[in-house]
Amino acid sequence: MPREVMAVRIDKATRDRVARVARRRGQPTSEAIRQAIESWVEEQEAELTPFDRVAELVGSVDGPGNLSSDGGRRVAEGLKADRDKKRSRP
Repeated sequence: MPREVMAVRIDKATRDRVARVARRRGQPTSEAIRQAIESWVEEQEAELTPFDRVAELVGSVDGPGNLSSDGGRRVAEGLKADRDKKRSRP
């Protein structure tokens, strides 16, 4: 996956701690930071409700405004049309 550069400002003490952990693990500091961010994001996402996970999609689809209130009628009409097609076949 292509990577992008992100500038993050941290204090010297935190930078030194991250560098120390990275050295101890034998990895570049940037890799340690990527792993820490990924771990934090996974933790935050785990706390989301199902609605939170799809909230940005709500309202993103165009269509008739009465889909949910009219759904039962539309399904019934579709089933009737399918039945009528089957009956009209020779």
